Amino acid sequence: MSPSRSTSSSSTTRTPARVVFVGAGPGDPGLVTVRAGELLAAADAVVTDQVARDEVVARWCRPEVSVVDAGHGEHGERLTQASRAKLVVRAAKAHPGGLVVRLMDGDPAVFNGLAEEAQACARAGIAFEVVPGVSSVTAVPSYAGIPLTSSGSTAVLVVAAGTRTIDLAAAVDAGVTVVVLGQPDSAAGTLHALLVAGRDADTPVAVTEQGTTTEQRTTVTTLGQAAGVMAERRFPVLAVVGSTVPLRETLSWFETKPLYGWTVLVPRTKDQSGTMTARLEHHGARADVVPTISVEPPRTPQQLERAIKGMVTGRYEWVGFTSVNAVRAIREKFDEFGLDARSFAGLKVAAVGGVTAQALREWGITPDLLPTGEQSARGLLDEWPSFDPELDPINRVFLPRADIATDTLVAGLQDMGWEVDDVTAYRTVRAAPPPAPVRDAIKNGSFDAVLFTSSSTVRNLVGIAGKPHPSTVVGCIGPATAKTAEEHGLRVDVLAPEPTADALVDALADHGRSLALAAEEAGEAVLRPSQRRPGGRRRAT
Repeated sequence: MSPSRSTSSSSTTRTPARVVFVGAGPGDPGLVTVRAGELLAAADAVVTDQVARDEVVARWCRPEVSVVDAGHGEHGERLTQASRAKLVVRAAKAHPGGLVVRLMDGDPAVFNGLAEEAQACARAGIAFEVVPGVSSVTAVPSYAGIPLTSSGSTAVLVVAAGTRTIDLAAAVDAGVTVVVLGQPDSAAGTLHALLVAGRDADTPVAVTEQGTTTEQRTTVTTLGQAAGVMAERRFPVLAVVGSTVPLRETLSWFETKPLYGWTVLVPRTKDQSGTMTARLEHHGARADVVPTISVEPPRTPQQLERAIKGMVTGRYEWVGFTSVNAVRAIREKFDEFGLDARSFAGLKVAAVGGVTAQALREWGITPDLLPTGEQSARGLLDEWPSFDPELDPINRVFLPRADIATDTLVAGLQDMGWEVDDVTAYRTVRAAPPPAPVRDAIKNGSFDAVLFTSSSTVRNLVGIAGKPHPSTVVGCIGPATAKTAEEHGLRVDVLAPEPTADALVDALADHGRSLALAAEEAGEAVLRPSQRRPGGRRRAT
């Protein structure tokens, strides 16, 4: 080996990874910056601590990323700032030439130990960058409907709870907004110190925990009574003290969303639930996904492979998709064969409904035929043209479907003169039952709502977990799904005006608004469905 080659190889091996200190934002995954998302997606390792959120890693990083816990040691002890700095340096050396993301809560430069850890990298000769994040200091009050400044409040003092050396004399002025972050007991001590320093005991205080998430809770009190509120808190809090707090009565926008605080059961696979989950979060709800089916390839793929080759060679006039899973199965086979959407040129494409049509559009394919009425195989059949030998050069239809699909569409097309290749594109297997706590939550009414997107999700959920509690709001994507739910003894409260996931969630949000309005008109507290059941927590939302 030549000396020059040896030197190059040795240098590459010894070069530590580049470290980027990245802000994870205050809790809402949507507040992760574009640059942060790009770096997380490219990271070889991510160093987290006791605050940075695991869901950020799950959402943005590659499955094979190495995750280093810098929050706690081997025996569960909380690590010191110096210990965390050593772990960051060690991670950089363990991934030579790579990228290590040090994920920090909120903004790295605010109460996160950035200075200590970056200095440790500098001493070790490790290159680093800093990507600012959305800070809890400003984001949490904004989500609580409280601006930090106004015409009467033009100064802001930010205090880490428990700080003993800070002089609070300047914070006594009524024109100063004070923001306190930290554990409830420490925050209570800091607010008491502010009271002792001379701030008026009647000064409004807003205490928020789990800010910017669907678990956010804000309580408005006074400086003199804040200690009692802190005693009821279990999570780190952010307290705002000052004249802008009463503005929350008119500016609260997050905690007044129609499904705020609701927990909604989504009986779908995680791959299929992304759109619905995002829409539920948009309306303030938290989605719990419980898979009811497992989608698997056909036991013998030869028939499907022949059909796909037939699509390319001109065997078919039509291809009919009756589910998103069918679209996904064909797309996976296309990828396997090195094909893409261009192979649909010359083919007419039918889709059973809006969700399936959207899956095709995401592939770059616009369906030629969609039902205008019922979004089902029967509805699609009502729209399908009969075979006309003078207009249709080919009389054959390809239907890639599930192994348990009914013959309604096949028989109807055959009666209309079409020859049908009814091919199993995937198998649906009932999923394993969810854990016992989830089954109990379904049956005892802990879920506020459940959203069914097909008849099979109704049958399978009841089969593996039992019937939802009567207090749980039941929403269905269409009449056929609603009929199946009713056949299983469920009361259908919400029916989507059109068969899409977004329309179903929006219909649930409208239902939530109606419930809240009815409670307000009756002079009652606005309670979630799970709070109305016997034994439910009676806390107003």
